[in-house]
Amino acid sequence: MNKHLLNRRQFSARCAAIGLAFPALNATLAAQAAAQVLGTGAASNAAAPTVKLPDGTTVPPLGQGCWHLGQERHPPAVEEEALRTGISLGMTLIDTSGNYGNGRSEQFISHVIAGQRDRIFLVSKVEGNQVSGDGIARACAASLARLGTEYLDLYLLHWPVPSAQFSGVVAAFEQLRAAGKIRAWGVSNFNVGQMEDLFRVPDGHRCATNQVPYSLNNRRIERDALPWCKQHNLPVMAYSPLGGDHNLVVGDRTLAQIGTIHGCSAAAVALAWVIRSGSVIAIPESGSPAHVKENAVALSIALTPRDLQSLDAAFPGPFGAT
Repeated sequence: MNKHLLNRRQFSARCAAIGLAFPALNATLAAQAAAQVLGTGAASNAAAPTVKLPDGTTVPPLGQGCWHLGQERHPPAVEEEALRTGISLGMTLIDTSGNYGNGRSEQFISHVIAGQRDRIFLVSKVEGNQVSGDGIARACAASLARLGTEYLDLYLLHWPVPSAQFSGVVAAFEQLRAAGKIRAWGVSNFNVGQMEDLFRVPDGHRCATNQVPYSLNNRRIERDALPWCKQHNLPVMAYSPLGGDHNLVVGDRTLAQIGTIHGCSAAAVALAWVIRSGSVIAIPESGSPAHVKENAVALSIALTPRDLQSLDAAFPGPFGAT
């Protein structure tokens, strides 16, 4: 072990000292230095941030979404390297679904997690048109086969079904949990009324999360769903945390300015904002190892009150800028 490696606190202190001595220090150099520290493994000396699920399980606040992966957007080897890079940097929660590329996303993931399944918190989903009869059990079995694993850490209902079907859905999830096929279950794209209906059915309170869109330019859940989930100690899983394919926030000037201050990318700032509360898990997708490294820096960014005020002004929430 190299005794001269710095831990994150020492590294930050030295960067601060350098910044005071050389105010014009190029932010790109700072970002490169941070990336080098992450690469050395020095970050492992600091306590990694986590989000606690209702059953006490802890997961990283930053995971990896896989909606488009395994579908020839990028060369397969590059996408596999990107996913492995994220895992090595602490982004060990991997989110997919049986309907992403008709199962190709799950098949792609199976190659990456082989040999390191115990490091991964694996999430997949069942569709609303599969909930009748034994449809959830069959969908789960198909996902497990494509993923090459014996269990899912979390299984989600991808989209709401009529509330009258909630009791059957929950019962099917609980049967899978009792059989060891899944360790927890949750929902996705539920509003407050649907969450309340869910919690009224037997075992509905065992829901582990609600996966919903949340980003600087899509803050609608702050009006109702986010406060409701916080009140019920239910973490939110944020998909499209950078705004989604056609509405990315990474080109915003305010994000770039804050990124310069912190020596990181605009994407890292945007993700740090999403996970700032400690009760939200962000699952950005990237098929690029370089972008994954940029995203991972969000785990070590502490946004200041001034940063948050600037972001509120640039991206007013449902209640306006605060």
